[in-house]
Amino acid sequence: MANPRAFISFDFDNNSGQKLYFVGQSKNSKTPFNIEDWSSKTHLPQKEWEKLIHGKINNCNMLIVLVGKSMSTATGVAKEISFAKEHNVPVFGVYVDGASTSSNLPTGLQRNRTIAWDWAKIAAAIDQCMTEGKNK
Repeated sequence: MANPRAFISFDFDNNSGQKLYFVGQSKNSKTPFNIEDWSSKTHLPQKEWEKLIHGKINNCNMLIVLVGKSMSTATGVAKEISFAKEHNVPVFGVYVDGASTSSNLPTGLQRNRTIAWDWAKIAAAIDQCMTEGKNK
């Protein structure tokens, strides 16, 4: 079976650095998975962006949300979570940049599906996602 494919959702304005670290460290994860860096590289009209991201998320096995301290202003993250739910793509979050259990979560992400940046926990969450939603 091919490695699971993960779409990474993050606050572009505030957590791009954490996304780069996460992707780099993922290469050493105990659970092999492929991260798809499919964030839009250019500004697109809203409808065009939505169509593009819908398709990219639908081609993944899971959506991993990097939860930073400024999630209340990250409207694109909330939209990506809703797109994942439309396509039955499992979602979980990872706290980054000093965010914690008291931090705001983006709309649609459950607190009990959000974990610390710990690769053993992330590997377990990936394994769980591969038994849920469209991956059953």
